[in-house]
Amino acid sequence: MDAREPIIEVRGLRTQFGDHVVHDGLDLDVYRGEVLGVVGGSGTGKSVLLRAIVGLLRPQAGRVAVFGTDMLSASEEVRQSVEQRWGVMFQDGALFSSLTVRENVEVPMREQTDLSAATRRALADLKLSMVGLPPNASDKYPSELSGGMRKRAGLARALALDPEIVFLDEPTAGLDPIGAAAFDALITKLQTTLGLTVFMVTHDLDSLHAICDRIAVLAEKRVFVTGTMRDMLTVDHPWAHEYFHGPRARAAGFGD
Repeated sequence: MDAREPIIEVRGLRTQFGDHVVHDGLDLDVYRGEVLGVVGGSGTGKSVLLRAIVGLLRPQAGRVAVFGTDMLSASEEVRQSVEQRWGVMFQDGALFSSLTVRENVEVPMREQTDLSAATRRALADLKLSMVGLPPNASDKYPSELSGGMRKRAGLARALALDPEIVFLDEPTAGLDPIGAAAFDALITKLQTTLGLTVFMVTHDLDSLHAICDRIAVLAEKRVFVTGTMRDMLTVDHPWAHEYFHGPRARAAGFGD
């Protein structure tokens, strides 16, 4: 039993689309200051779980508590106050194509704060520099950036309100190995510097090994097991065994 206090608690989660049940009786704790990697086979609902926690879809049953607040029963005002304490980075950054990079980072500030335009601009530029983007990227549009730069811009927007939790959905998907390693290093640096808790959906074995404190494996409509990378090597489940012992795992330097 982990003695640390969870800041995200999911209990008995059930999500479904029509007759298709994605999760049933799913339980998960996320602890303050950790980097948790969420993995699972295709269709196990990794991104669906993320969306349920951040309120982008409503589960059919269960409880989602963040910072001790039941997000499914909280008032709109209380829910918004909690939501200001997290940031979300979606695949490929999910930036607004009609806004400049700076304006994209300013969006959460416009929605959630009364900051002046000058302050928003300065803070947005600061966030962009924090994620390693050059100053001339601020006035560009997302279509003018490389995939890796768009991801960094998406991360800057996730950090716009100085969150305590950052949710990352496949942050290194589509990046070459060098770009992925650089992004992993960036996440590690920001997590350490800012004291972030990171919830990361990924399929990238290198990322799991490089930056995750703990891993949660989704299988059979629930969190089948959680543990360290070393723990994963002894998990008795066909998908987990293939994933953590297969050719790609061996190529990454672990597994059999």
